Amino acid sequence: MMDGRKIVLNADQLRKGESKSTNLQVKRNDIFIVLDNVLDTYNIGAIFRLADAVVAKKVYLCGGTEAPPNSRIKKASINTTEWVEWEYCESAVEAIQRITSEVCPVQIVAIEQSTKSVQYDKFKYTLPLVLIVGNETTGVSKEVLKQADRIVELPMFGVNKSLNVMVSLGIVLYEVIEKINN
Repeated sequence: MMDGRKIVLNADQLRKGESKSTNLQVKRNDIFIVLDNVLDTYNIGAIFRLADAVVAKKVYLCGGTEAPPNSRIKKASINTTEWVEWEYCESAVEAIQRITSEVCPVQIVAIEQSTKSVQYDKFKYTLPLVLIVGNETTGVSKEVLKQADRIVELPMFGVNKSLNVMVSLGIVLYEVIEKINN
């Protein structure tokens, strides 16, 4: 989405970093993604790829979340770490504080299973928006949940009661994009 034109590159071109010269021309959505101790480097890389797909503004890597350069992140991200802006913070609380000091007002939404959550597709998202995802085992920390304006979750109908962090984020992000574009 560059002045009405789309930049379309295949996976090989992305791996070679051929879009570096054009990425600055892409208008990014006011969506900030915060990873609260996401540990799996495949998930981290896939989230960068997802952030690029929805033209999110920035990814915050927090706590124990690995940061680039990392070969597994690079491989899973197909080099999107080169043009999706990112920053490392000691904690997700620190990342939220940084965002809210620079962008105001901002809606802060955690994706987590909670007694206080609402179904993800019933919530009214507004930009600028912070979306928080948590550790693959323990989820978003309680300290970070207290910072959220709202907690959303995806309904689970089977025996398994959770989805992969990147899958959950992807579903919510595309819901956000659909709602803000309508």
